Amino acid sequence: MFPQFTLFGKTIGMYPVMALIGGLLGGFVFCYELRRRGKDDNDGIVFLLFTALGCFVGGAILYSLTLYENYALFLQVTDFSSFIKAFGTVFGGSVFYGGLIGGMLTGLLVIKVKKLDRALYTDLGAILAPLFHSIARIGCFLGGCCYGVECEFGFTAHGNPLVPAVNDVSRFPVQLLESAGTLLICILIYVLYRKGKMKGHLFFLYLGLYAVLRFSDEFLRGDEIRGFVFGNISTSQFISMFMAAISLVGLTLYVVGKRKKQPNNEPLNS
Repeated sequence: MFPQFTLFGKTIGMYPVMALIGGLLGGFVFCYELRRRGKDDNDGIVFLLFTALGCFVGGAILYSLTLYENYALFLQVTDFSSFIKAFGTVFGGSVFYGGLIGGMLTGLLVIKVKKLDRALYTDLGAILAPLFHSIARIGCFLGGCCYGVECEFGFTAHGNPLVPAVNDVSRFPVQLLESAGTLLICILIYVLYRKGKMKGHLFFLYLGLYAVLRFSDEFLRGDEIRGFVFGNISTSQFISMFMAAISLVGLTLYVVGKRKKQPNNEPLNS
């Protein structure tokens, strides 16, 4: 693992670096496809900026809710400095599902306000999200966060100053598993998009595929910070069930709508 490095006297974590790379690459693909369709990529940039803001806020909010006991720190605030410190602790992390939900809501709002092509923008979002996620998860692996369960054939880290729990313990590289899974989802959706399949419904497909992936690989997670509900069900598994339900509804509407558009075949007379 390679959690951080020093550049010009500044310590830089690998997760934000990989997340930035993923965001830039995803944004490039997003704007490229807009231009290929003859759309104004300036609208795409505005969409991406506001969506990124929604992702940031949503991820921080869900992180704070998974560690709700930290809200008690606000009761100890005595001045502005202590407020900033408490605020940083409470909202100082990010949960992917929170970012996804925040980005979805913000993105739909921008589409409505600017009267953008909803089908095109949501389909491109279905490509952008897993592409960004696949690269960002590599940052998780390098940083040591979101680590896996103890495993004989896993990876062992030594001297990680950011996540001491991974030190000297062989753990399954669940981050890399999810990175590979989201990359495969991205490739599948991109192929369908280029072939003109499931126009306007690819984001529902993405939600369903990722929900299955995330619900499954959560069993291989070893960190407790992500939070749990109803005993052994993690927060992300709980949200995955809702995402799968949304996906099922969206894909069902797609299938029903497609069948209605098909002409009825009259039976042949014998």
